Amino acid sequence: MKNQFEDLTRRVIRSSIDWSGVGLRLDDYLAARFTYRSADEWRERIARREILVNDLPAEPERILALHDRLEYFPGDLPEPEAELSYRIAYEDDELLIVDKPGNLCVHPSGPFFRHTLWHMLCSAYGKIHLVNRLDRETSGLLIAAKNPKVAAKLGKPSWPVRKEYLALVFGSFPEPVEAYGFLVRDTASPVRKKRRFVAGERPPAGAVEIESARTLLCPEKPGRKFSMVRAVPETGRLHQIRATLFSLGFPLLGDKLYGPDDSIYLKIRSNAITDEDRTRLVLPRQALHSARLELRHPLSGETVVAESPLPADLSACNLGDIGLY
Repeated sequence: MKNQFEDLTRRVIRSSIDWSGVGLRLDDYLAARFTYRSADEWRERIARREILVNDLPAEPERILALHDRLEYFPGDLPEPEAELSYRIAYEDDELLIVDKPGNLCVHPSGPFFRHTLWHMLCSAYGKIHLVNRLDRETSGLLIAAKNPKVAAKLGKPSWPVRKEYLALVFGSFPEPVEAYGFLVRDTASPVRKKRRFVAGERPPAGAVEIESARTLLCPEKPGRKFSMVRAVPETGRLHQIRATLFSLGFPLLGDKLYGPDDSIYLKIRSNAITDEDRTRLVLPRQALHSARLELRHPLSGETVVAESPLPADLSACNLGDIGLY
């Protein structure tokens, strides 16, 4: 089901029935498709009229047809703690550049709804259109538009936007790297969404989910055990910086998926992470920070620049005792 963001007061999750759901009972479909609740739990929610089919309350035994519209109103669910703060790095009548902390979801996802940057910005400014996103654990700058026309302009792949990130990685990173190649699904990983970077002008034979990717990587502060790297993505792919650095042998500190062991990611999901796992990660969150944005203004055409200092949890003063410098 997809979260819909138009209502700040309550969460609405919507879905449309495809061929896999045709002919199934509503309760059986929900239990099979959304396994975080049992069939009995879904029946309870149907009885409480939390589930609508084609805008009307439905019975558990309702037989589903192609393109039936499901709506789920989950009510006020408890949300995990998050760092509910942000800084406006730039603002005018058309757009915002927002500096977010490293424990804050950008969009509603999973258990997060009010504890998101989207909810806080819309509460403060009215309807806001987030042009790009950052992972929950990635801190720093991202762009938001105050109307859909500006969002559409800024969201074009050809629109001039330069993004610079700072990353803390395992290993000594002494020389610049121009990482040109492809991101493909990492079929060796038990995590379905994990990707790997393969350098070259042609994708590897047999690879799946292939996307070209280009990232400029430059040592900012190389060290013996750990290094700070400046990363400039020239394409905008999912997990591009994290997957590229991992594949080059320089995984991010604190990264559960692209760090020293991706089994830690599965342990996080099942709440089985150990103190030994945390020690291996070094930091509690992935050490990636969106440090600088440079873009052409969608109306004036002037260059807009915003910068964000490295936050305290990633700063050198906190890492001196683990041998970064």
